[in-house]
Amino acid sequence: MPAVPGPSEPAATPKPRPSWADAGIVAAFLAFAFILYGGLWGDLGTGYLWNSASDQNLWEWFFDVTAKSVLHLQNPLNSGLQNYPLGVNMMANTAMLGVGVPLTPITLAFGPTVTWAIALTGSLAGTAAAWYWVFSRHLVRHRAAAAIGGAVAGFAPSMISHGNAHPNFVAWFVLPFLAVKVIHLAQGRKLVRNGIWLGVLTAYQIFLGEEPLLIFALGFVIFAVAYLASRPREIKAMVRPLLLGGGLAVVITGVLVAFPLWWQFFGPQSYSGLEHGPVGNDLAAFTRFATQSVAGQPDAAADVSINRTEENAFFGWPLIALMVVVTIWLWREVVARSLAIAMFLMAWLSMGVELMAVHVDTGVAGPWQLLADLPLFESLLESRLAMACVPAIGALLAIATERVFATAETLPDPEEGRPRLPLRLLWVGAVIAVLLPIAPTQLLVKDRPPTPAFFADGTWRTFVAPGGTVVPVPLPGSGESEPLHWQMDAGLGYAMPEGYFVGPSGPDDKRGRYGSYQVPTSTLLDRVRDSGEVQPVTDADRDQTIKDLRYWNASVLVLIPREHADAYRATVEMLLRKPAQFVDGVWVWDVRAITAHG
Repeated sequence: MPAVPGPSEPAATPKPRPSWADAGIVAAFLAFAFILYGGLWGDLGTGYLWNSASDQNLWEWFFDVTAKSVLHLQNPLNSGLQNYPLGVNMMANTAMLGVGVPLTPITLAFGPTVTWAIALTGSLAGTAAAWYWVFSRHLVRHRAAAAIGGAVAGFAPSMISHGNAHPNFVAWFVLPFLAVKVIHLAQGRKLVRNGIWLGVLTAYQIFLGEEPLLIFALGFVIFAVAYLASRPREIKAMVRPLLLGGGLAVVITGVLVAFPLWWQFFGPQSYSGLEHGPVGNDLAAFTRFATQSVAGQPDAAADVSINRTEENAFFGWPLIALMVVVTIWLWREVVARSLAIAMFLMAWLSMGVELMAVHVDTGVAGPWQLLADLPLFESLLESRLAMACVPAIGALLAIATERVFATAETLPDPEEGRPRLPLRLLWVGAVIAVLLPIAPTQLLVKDRPPTPAFFADGTWRTFVAPGGTVVPVPLPGSGESEPLHWQMDAGLGYAMPEGYFVGPSGPDDKRGRYGSYQVPTSTLLDRVRDSGEVQPVTDADRDQTIKDLRYWNASVLVLIPREHADAYRATVEMLLRKPAQFVDGVWVWDVRAITAHG
């Protein structure tokens, strides 16, 4: 969080002008991000970020569908290509329209995988660059200090973890400037201009990621309260400019996002909340090393995290120790103290309702219980709150580095014949030693399964009636996302039922869930997946399947060679009383004659 002086406190140093040094630092961040995603950029045709599980398919689908909506002037807030006939509320699914819409020409020209790679690479580098820029202009004088802070803020373990699968949680490049604009308003500076910018940037951040905005806002509020508790006399001077400029920002944000937010919360296929259960950080997660770090301990990390994309703490014990030392050292400085309070409190919040230490309940209640049931917060994974610690750590390291550099400048000249104490070098070396264990390693990329020729070569067109759907066997879902890839390779030319997205739990149940609420035929096919065996079929099952196929307006069922393929094929053949055809690498059942009646 940037530490701009309060109303009564003049800036310590003039802002540096943009220079080649700035360009070099930003270029270094970008080059490092490219290295991290080198495997993906080297194989955009078949490369798949392995630790993303199903999410690369999902995000590519988001970007592809968004581009199609823009191209055909359709509503980008909704799509009927999944979950036919109900559709998907794109605004309620973190579709990241703030990236998907402007990158539509890239998606249309080069495909959604290129957009996916740009979104991840650009967001990591952009976040580091944004924090560097804010630190160097509003927090510290030395660019090296700001660069250290920016690098930590952009490439921390939690950022890399989410960089496997969640570009919305990697794109923090707007948030630093939101904080700066709020502080500028508090200082009474250019109320109209800063109010407009705050409103526009907030609206844009909503289209990048609402959950990161909520997490950052909570951390910033804690920072501001801690700061004002130390400077209570400044509060009165801040009230009027914040009300005026903040009110203008609220109006502008409301104008820009009112309809999209209405669609998200009240539109078709909206939902009221998404419960995940208790998913707070184990205390051990803060001192261990993330999977994709130099000192990575995959088994130890997996032991105290939800999955590889949710390693939200994992700062490593050396950095934790350094933060304790820096906090004590800088405690007398109001900005540093406020940052430290925000950092420690957000870490505590991220541990959830009950604090756990290596899976042992400590019996200590966490402050998260005060927020857990509030609107918006009830859908938040509390372990992600630790991500607000990342910019605070970056800022504290920048301040500490600045203080060391400033001290080095004031050291007296050594006596003749004695070398000067290399204070800067010693400090930078110590920082490198602390950060090296958590430095990220290249993200793991493997070849994705090839799209069957039935889809890639357009054979599906001869089986799908106008307005008809393709029904993958089994139905697509959070653990079965390859059908989204087939649909993209088929040019998004057909719709399919169910899918991988977030939607309501039922027609009269607005609670959120992953995937569609299922019809009986879908659950029967799930039993094949779970057992690996052919399922018994009754006449009632056959009648229900016909009903479900008509509900889906199905034209064809498709089964690829896969695990339990024989059991799936036998079960579907009994349901339809019809043998499968093997066409262009897949088994198909043409059901147009069935769904054309009734």
